[in-house]
Amino acid sequence: MDMVHANPGEPMTVSRYNDPATLAALDYDGQVINEFRPPQTAVTFDTFDERIFPAGSEARAWVEENVRRVDEHIRRAHAAGVAAYFFTDVIVLPRRLVELHAEEILDQEGRINLHRPLTQHVHRLMLREVFARFPDMDGLVIRTGETYLQNTPFHTGNNPITDAAASHRLLIELLREEVCVRAGKELFYRTWSLGSGGGDRLRYDPAFYREVTDRIEPHERLLFSIKHTADDYWRTVPFNETLGTGRHRQIVEVQCQREYEAKGACPDYIGDGVVNGFEEYPEGPAPRGLADLVDNPLFAGVWTWSRGGGWRGPYITNELWCDLNVSVVARWTRDTALGEEGAFAAHAREAGLDGEGTRSFRRLALLSAAGTLRGHYSARFPVEALTWTRDQFLGGCDRDLVNDYDAILDRGLVDVALAEKEQAARIWQEITELADRIPLRNPADRAYLRVSARYGKYLYAVVHHGWEVMLRGFAGDRDGRYDNDAIAAHLRAYDDAWRGWRRLEAREPSCGTLYQAHSFGPMDANGVHSADPDHGMGPSVERYRGLLAR
Repeated sequence: MDMVHANPGEPMTVSRYNDPATLAALDYDGQVINEFRPPQTAVTFDTFDERIFPAGSEARAWVEENVRRVDEHIRRAHAAGVAAYFFTDVIVLPRRLVELHAEEILDQEGRINLHRPLTQHVHRLMLREVFARFPDMDGLVIRTGETYLQNTPFHTGNNPITDAAASHRLLIELLREEVCVRAGKELFYRTWSLGSGGGDRLRYDPAFYREVTDRIEPHERLLFSIKHTADDYWRTVPFNETLGTGRHRQIVEVQCQREYEAKGACPDYIGDGVVNGFEEYPEGPAPRGLADLVDNPLFAGVWTWSRGGGWRGPYITNELWCDLNVSVVARWTRDTALGEEGAFAAHAREAGLDGEGTRSFRRLALLSAAGTLRGHYSARFPVEALTWTRDQFLGGCDRDLVNDYDAILDRGLVDVALAEKEQAARIWQEITELADRIPLRNPADRAYLRVSARYGKYLYAVVHHGWEVMLRGFAGDRDGRYDNDAIAAHLRAYDDAWRGWRRLEAREPSCGTLYQAHSFGPMDANGVHSADPDHGMGPSVERYRGLLAR
């Protein structure tokens, strides 16, 4: 199945993957609809309390409009021949319901508490009302730990996992009974869970996963949905050890527009790493990629996120790199005998390539994975601040990279770290040269291939020279000796890279929007993360520019 994950609090993402006919053409079975208006926001709760959404109220009109949206999504999916699954945050309930029944559903901290009997009763009635109103809905995808309310003005909610394994089991049993047994629908319970209560261990800890799930009776319509990484979609994070364990079938989540890696604004091929294991994974008997799970009877399928994840930009208008990742993962899932390389070759043929064109395209794709690892992360030492750059934001040594830079200095790895960033920049130069001679059939894609390669060249030049300035300056802060000549040279190169990047954006309409040289900041008044103007690569570099001037 596939999902377009729009940015919370922003307009819905424009993508061909919103069209279920696109998914049908790629031989998908289902579409996950995620507009951050879960299906319980499209029912009135009249079976529980008619005061919640009284007739004629603004709130009821909003719910009724949401009903039409859900109906239309189901109609379009079924017309294309794919199932309609709905992304569902738990707990999300009407504000008015919580106000009217606060004494019976809230705990001492003011949270809606799943362990209270009335809360469970409300959820049972809610699910029955959902499937009574939408009998053709095929199932639900459940998320806990992150409750996005930006698109639901009349609802409130919070994380239901307040008592680790006990809370997960309680919720899964309730959902299994109401969704799978009573309604006969499919239930995908995501192990991705954040927040307090210890429930976040479900996403990466095999022992905790089994503690939760082994007591749940398997059901043919109950599947657990698990990211292929043991945490978020980062490189250098191990393959998820919970995959292939326990009693229940599992579907694997794969992000095709990686939020920590420029979101398709530059090449970023993940198909080989997802299927065969990323280069940084150690060799050995443990699974490294999905290919190692093929013979495991618990491995039931793959859920791609064709678009989205994260917040803000970069924003793109051409889906070339999303298409490559989606196509390879989907083709391999349908026919694992192809292998990842065979799936890649099939996509290349469809794009009009053969022979040398295919070989160059594959080399470019694999180089993008190597360049991303060395530019954003590291192949030489562990990087703790995996979020130092994410979405459209570039962090700095004034906050995000402090611990990593301390560790680099303590271990005497300054030259190693900076040589690796220089190597990444050279890789992206080669990617640019390859892009200029790959004859994709589609003219818009051929142009975007070249533009996006240059985007990556400038991005990782900014990273390289930004690190040179920041890490050398950081070292000077510790010992009082600043390498002024090197800092000055890299300041000039840093400025040149930004000028080239901005010219690319101004000259090429297909260019993705640029990064900001600021850290990922807190939520603004609209519930959307913004830049932190006081921290990041820009303020860090400017500090050392000022020191050099003095």
